[in-house]
Amino acid sequence: MGKGTLIIGASHAGVQCASALRDAGYAERIILVGEDDALPYHRPPLSKSFICAKVSEEDIELKSHAFYTDEQIELKRGLRADSICRETRTVTLSNGETLDYDNLVLATGSRPRLWRQGEMPGNVHVLRTLADARHIIGALKATDGTVAIVGGGYVGLELAATVRTQFGRDVVIIEASRRLLSRSASPLLSDWVARQHVQAGSRLLLNTPMVGFETSNGVVDAVVLDGQPDVKAGVVILGLGIVPNEELASQAGIRCADGIMVDEFCRTDDPCVYAIGDCARFSVAQVDHTVRLECVQNAHDQARVAAAAIAGNPTPYRPVPWFWSDQMGAKLQTVGFLDNTVSSITHGDIENGKGAFFHFDSEKNLCAAETVNNPAIHMQIRRALAAGKKLDQQRFEHEGKLDLKS
Repeated sequence: MGKGTLIIGASHAGVQCASALRDAGYAERIILVGEDDALPYHRPPLSKSFICAKVSEEDIELKSHAFYTDEQIELKRGLRADSICRETRTVTLSNGETLDYDNLVLATGSRPRLWRQGEMPGNVHVLRTLADARHIIGALKATDGTVAIVGGGYVGLELAATVRTQFGRDVVIIEASRRLLSRSASPLLSDWVARQHVQAGSRLLLNTPMVGFETSNGVVDAVVLDGQPDVKAGVVILGLGIVPNEELASQAGIRCADGIMVDEFCRTDDPCVYAIGDCARFSVAQVDHTVRLECVQNAHDQARVAAAAIAGNPTPYRPVPWFWSDQMGAKLQTVGFLDNTVSSITHGDIENGKGAFFHFDSEKNLCAAETVNNPAIHMQIRRALAAGKKLDQQRFEHEGKLDLKS
């Protein structure tokens, strides 16, 4: 028996890769290393149902403890990978232990982008881990006053909705860009989302960069803004985006560029090393630049691609990305790449909370769709795009619907 596969990172991508290896009949040793002390868990509930205590820590576990035992997956918790030696195919952990590998999978994920490096004031929080969520819950219970959400991405907006509806707190959403969700949604959807938050009572400050904090005794009293009065807040939550955890790879001489560069089989420029999930950057046919896809779907799909390659059945990754968000009583779902959008059409009764935005490229084919409380349409479009089906804008304009079945 060889040295087996070592997976660094025990979240969605890492756990799925270990599981997919066993499903593929891989019988060699599998070691899964994670920095978290807890059993690997689902991250999406942290900003929603977990924060408001609708689910427990046990409820959000990705797999039970018995799974790792039954599948003979060695789970090492509370440990960080400090270095890779590619010549000896070893990884050194934070406890000094050295692990051998035949294949190394980097599922190192990402971390929240901070306002500035260094220690944050006591009432300023980020949300990425279970520990972060516990700290936010404690802060919301221990303080009163306004909650300032700095950053109008999906996680920040989900938190804003949860804090307002479940904790009854006043919320101010501060976004430096001219619109919410500027990197991940169309202007049509971002405008709709903004209206929902404002109608629910949140204060929204767009095109308003944060320039710092006003503090006393190590605690923030107010968020200092550019061109707007300071926002006094009892709790501040930063949602400024994420940074890929590429340092372990780059220090080992593996090619990185705002992510670990991989091919269509999730291999790096070292054929024994793979990268999957938030940390991986790769080329796709649909757009003319490399991408990192920060979603659970990509983590799971790349995990299966890497596992197939390791198990001897390489299958190229052809992503049709999709994503969802639950906020303000609405289920928002996105599928496809928005980058190529030339024209868009609104479908359904979007103002009353059920409809879709269809986005078309220069050849008048559907390239992406965003749905509001319309999972059936979302699933139909996902299947159609995954099958390579061309969905024609002119036919939609003539018939009032997309040809999803023929």
